[in-house]
Amino acid sequence: MTSFTRRGFLAASTAASTALLLPTRSRAASDVLSLTATTRTIEVQGRAATVMGLVNGQGGLGLTLDPGQRFRVDLTNALDVETIIHWHGQIPPNAQDGAPNTNPMLMPGEARPYDYATRPGTFWMHAHVPAHEVGLLAAPLIVHSAEDLAADRQEVVMFLHDFSFKAPEEVLAEIMSGIPHEQAAASQNNMQGMGDMQGTDGMGASEMDINDFDFDAYLANDRTLDNPEVVQVERGGRVLLRAVNAAAMTSFWIDLGQISGRLVAVDGEPCQPYTSTRFGFAPGQRLDIEIDMPADGTALPVFALREGARERTGIVLAPPGAAVSRIAGLAESEHPAFSRDMTQETALRAMTPLAARPADRRHMVMLDGAMVPYIWTINGQTVNFHPEVTQVFHRELTHL
Repeated sequence: MTSFTRRGFLAASTAASTALLLPTRSRAASDVLSLTATTRTIEVQGRAATVMGLVNGQGGLGLTLDPGQRFRVDLTNALDVETIIHWHGQIPPNAQDGAPNTNPMLMPGEARPYDYATRPGTFWMHAHVPAHEVGLLAAPLIVHSAEDLAADRQEVVMFLHDFSFKAPEEVLAEIMSGIPHEQAAASQNNMQGMGDMQGTDGMGASEMDINDFDFDAYLANDRTLDNPEVVQVERGGRVLLRAVNAAAMTSFWIDLGQISGRLVAVDGEPCQPYTSTRFGFAPGQRLDIEIDMPADGTALPVFALREGARERTGIVLAPPGAAVSRIAGLAESEHPAFSRDMTQETALRAMTPLAARPADRRHMVMLDGAMVPYIWTINGQTVNFHPEVTQVFHRELTHL
């Protein structure tokens, strides 16, 4: 999913098969853009699948905005059920945030206007309804900065999903029933003892806590590795990979093989460059990674590795004439768990850190939960009914 490039020949390089994935850019900052929550059909492992999507006025997925451009969007619900869309990482007025506990649901056939000042970076839009999240109702939201437009690099968006041929409601029912994996029935007796375990101490010994569900496929820009998107790039050129983990339940490693990349922003916030060949992120997170393509013109597979398992997906960055080899969707061995490796997290430093000063208020928050029953709490209560959380977010604070 190529969203932006400065070089003319690269602008024409995107194949027609990926046109529906390109975020749209408005012709003028004063234009009101359109988004529609609807269903669409994709092909997964040779089978047609009906999923959801946020389609822009040109028929593609998502939006790309210019520096300083406001988010002026009319959102229409073309689904036959109510939904609500959240602008993840942006800071709109509360009435436009898209959270179901503070905003009214968008009813079938309803259109709703949005208008707020944007912040630059890699963001995304997604439903705040669990079944719709599993059903792929999401899309990228890229807001360029002036520095982005001046940089001599090509931008490529990699949008990740976990996908099941089962209905989203069926997936959620299995998870909530305490069967996080399709094959878990054989080991159900071993799982029953977990119901009495409290906190992460009881859960830490079980590998099933890494992944809540075994999905049928893992998608990068709506494709699996048996038919990956091949993005044409310049030999020896620089690429900015904007990776978005839009999966409902899966953490990934972005793996560059033998090539080192530079992590320059996390969740839309610039950071001091962190160099590695592998970068981890959880659902909802975004990574901006600068990659210098090999000078010899070879193609570069960019993998997204499912943590704690063998599955992988990805795209291929390929200069003109580069050979693209067939890639298996399963690695030879399991990938490590990102959630148990803090190397990257402890190394990250903000480009513009917060000023050091005393907190105005301190608030202790105890996070807990268990796989059986599948319930997660803050200070012993589910988040929708937690009065202390409401007090924190409704109180005027300068430093928490």
